[in-house]
Amino acid sequence: MLKSQDLFVLLKILALETDDWRYLDLARSLFMSTSEVHASVKRCHESRLLDLRKKLPRKEVLLEFLIHGAPYAYPVQRGGLTRGMPTSFAAPPLSELVEHQLAIPPVWRFAEGAMTGYEVTPLHRSAPKAALLDTKFYELLTLVDALREGRARERQFARLELETRIA
Repeated sequence: MLKSQDLFVLLKILALETDDWRYLDLARSLFMSTSEVHASVKRCHESRLLDLRKKLPRKEVLLEFLIHGAPYAYPVQRGGLTRGMPTSFAAPPLSELVEHQLAIPPVWRFAEGAMTGYEVTPLHRSAPKAALLDTKFYELLTLVDALREGRARERQFARLELETRIA
């Protein structure tokens, strides 16, 4: 059974856009242990989301899972107001596409964050730190969060953006 951290690892592999990755490098960039990354990769392979022989995500299957499965398998847990890092419609690329009337944006709790908003649980607790190291990965995570917690309009924009990026 897939865990949310498995999707976190798979999105990082997708963001790398190469098959030249090592477990140790993934673990360091995701602030996870090598054994956690290895177990995640194994579950992704068993779920047919990752072609382990090619060391690449199966893009069509991944896109289908993100759109139709992730919102139900990993629903967002909302919390109170906190300082953090913007996500979903409050972060790029959706923040550039969607004008929002909400005064309170969704954020991942993060002490070094520059925005105050309602807390949204990320796919993995290290998402804010890992996202700071890789803009492409950060944008993928925020798009998935929009699918997980957004309203119809945000989900539609996120779906279109993910289709473009994954295709």
